[in-house]
Amino acid sequence: MTRPGQELLFCALGGSGEIGMNVNLYGCDGKWLMADLGMSFGAQEYPGTELMFADLDFIEQRKADLVGVVLTHAHEDHIGAVPYFAEELGVPLYATPFTARLVAEKLAEAGLTDSVTLKVIDHFDPFRLGPFEVRYLPLAHSIAEGHALLIDTPYGRVFHTGDWKLDDEPVIGRPATPEQLTRIGDDGVLALVCDSTNVFNPAASGSEGVVGRALVEEIARHKGKRVLVTTFASNVARLHSLAVAARAAGRQLCVAGRSLDRIIRTAQASGYLKDLGEVIDMERAMDLPRGEVLILATGGQGEPRAALARIADSNHPIALESGDVVLFSSRQIPGNELAIGRIQNQLAARGIEIVTDRQAEIHVSGHPGRPELEALYGWLRPKVLVPVHGEVRHMREQARLGRACGIGQVVTQKNGDLVRLAPGKPGKFGEVRAGRLVLDGDIIAPADGEAIVMRRRLAANGLVMVVLGADGAVHVESVGLPLVEDHDAFVAEAVEDVRTALAKLKGAARKDAEAVHEAARLAARRAARRWCGKNPQVRVIAMAEGAAR
Repeated sequence: MTRPGQELLFCALGGSGEIGMNVNLYGCDGKWLMADLGMSFGAQEYPGTELMFADLDFIEQRKADLVGVVLTHAHEDHIGAVPYFAEELGVPLYATPFTARLVAEKLAEAGLTDSVTLKVIDHFDPFRLGPFEVRYLPLAHSIAEGHALLIDTPYGRVFHTGDWKLDDEPVIGRPATPEQLTRIGDDGVLALVCDSTNVFNPAASGSEGVVGRALVEEIARHKGKRVLVTTFASNVARLHSLAVAARAAGRQLCVAGRSLDRIIRTAQASGYLKDLGEVIDMERAMDLPRGEVLILATGGQGEPRAALARIADSNHPIALESGDVVLFSSRQIPGNELAIGRIQNQLAARGIEIVTDRQAEIHVSGHPGRPELEALYGWLRPKVLVPVHGEVRHMREQARLGRACGIGQVVTQKNGDLVRLAPGKPGKFGEVRAGRLVLDGDIIAPADGEAIVMRRRLAANGLVMVVLGADGAVHVESVGLPLVEDHDAFVAEAVEDVRTALAKLKGAARKDAEAVHEAARLAARRAARRWCGKNPQVRVIAMAEGAAR
């Protein structure tokens, strides 16, 4: 299938079966619409890489039929891939003002301002992209201007949630009310394509208003101490609450971290954080009495180059001492536990008090727990539920929850599954290519490519180099083998093994470069296995041939 026919299709290229890299496609009457273009940060299984992206090969081959990319909000797992792929896709990007400003910065940094069209939607009126009529609908989330997408097509309406939650006391923005959502349900929703991230939480996610009051109380509790708070830089509501807490405690605000500076600048340009007040520099903050400053710092996820990691390592202009306090107004993103624990241990070893959301209600999630999902189902009453944005266990659990709540048709899918939503019974009918790409240095490469696979093997088993000299000499060197005192003895034995293996070659094989190479490689590898139990990568350089093999 190359083009959607008279039908409504859905296909996730990223974000289904994983958390992050959200890229979703809708197909209708020969055209495709993309919702979000996100990324994830590098994972341990891809050593040496910084970023991960969904493989967009399927839609890149059909970009003539792509009508646009609509961005739900400004988190990196929804916009982070824009500077890497938007120019190639060659279609306009659509975003609301706050998101658009952050995207525009990314495009400017990549030198793409003039080659990528960015259209700012500063209203909630529908706009048409080919056969799709799209409307932004504000929902609460842990960033300013989080939105669902209402996508109307000739075959039915899709409610695409993006990331969302319910919040009875939102600090920033005015999310849609239950009455508004009920009216949308009254008009009819064919399919609800819904965030699954927090489905195992039996309680509602909680309110930013409650967190704001808890921060006021917690910061006031630490009189005379230097207090540092780390939170997600993108959480504009949290930054507002921290400014309020600082004023309530008679403290001046100091910001440490470029991403915080960028978000504050962008938020204020978008009409938020107008009452943030004066932000003092780090030098002045260090001159104030300890109980008169509140420091906001990046790095709550254990990022090694962020402000908090450097502060914990006493390698930053901001200095903390025994008795000072660090509040983690954030949750641990899965996979970051070790990095966060390392920083917290450094702080604890220096006598610095640590407060997390386990000790005080200083953080709430931006994703819906079960009660919120159940409420949304009741208001919208969709005919079809398509869980997305989660690992397989999250999406399967949301599928079970949806069925239990009376949704008649539930489609479980994964990245690359082609799903027909209408007409007829919804379900998967095909698969397309879907995979991962990684940013490896300055190059975007397949995550399962030879370079990454070889790097994993080297990391696990080390490397042995065999040099065959033009004069018949054999040299062996190893990297990464667990041999210290025994290294020289291993090398001597490996050299003899290689010589013996080459001497055993008969006739034409003695002049066959492939045969010589393989005999030397296997002999060196067997020697390594005998000495340390490892099966290293072995590279043979045959100097007699004047080339590396």
